[in-house]
Amino acid sequence: MNITINIPESLNDVTLKQYQKWLKISDGKEVDNFLQQKMIEIFCNIPLKSVLQIKAVDINKICEDITSLFKQEPKFKDRFNMNNKEFGFIPKLDDMTFGEYVDLDTYLADWELMHKAIGVLFRPIIFNKKEKYLIEEYESSDKYDMTNTTLNIVFGSLVFFYNLRNELQNHILNYLATQKEVELPQHLRDSLQNGVGINPSMGSLMETFLNTMKLPKQNSTLV
Repeated sequence: MNITINIPESLNDVTLKQYQKWLKISDGKEVDNFLQQKMIEIFCNIPLKSVLQIKAVDINKICEDITSLFKQEPKFKDRFNMNNKEFGFIPKLDDMTFGEYVDLDTYLADWELMHKAIGVLFRPIIFNKKEKYLIEEYESSDKYDMTNTTLNIVFGSLVFFYNLRNELQNHILNYLATQKEVELPQHLRDSLQNGVGINPSMGSLMETFLNTMKLPKQNSTLV
């Protein structure tokens, strides 16, 4: 039986939805025979019954090729196209609203909500002139389905945002100092004042991210 398998060649070929599904199933486990099958099913987007028809000697090679994707160093891209729309990263993090910050603090704590975080960080571009652009005002993280965002965009933006988190935290503190009427949840206010803020979420997130960039070694033989 001939089976056509499209093996992703880069992070550009893998969606956030696929990655979230993989994280939920693998859950940090050693990649055994079952997870090898699920890895191919998810990332090659073929039915499990078709995976079972693949020659055993080819399974390990395919899984090795998929695993190698997560060794690629992600590069930040401030804009990308999806569903005939051009999305842009928040042009200036200093202009991030308090509502955006609070939502990010929630969504960045859980990979299952990562598409919502991407919906905060990226929005459709409404004006574009050379290197400068404007994006839609933030309404809701659910306004656009961001689950099909490719991993090169997701990983690159996370690394970029993680590196700028201290700058963002200081901006939020300065903003709160001038907005006495703003009621901030006590846990978030305490963490900001203690110099933590969004860091716990990002720290946990980046730990998971770095671990999955080095997927566990799969078994050398399929039995």
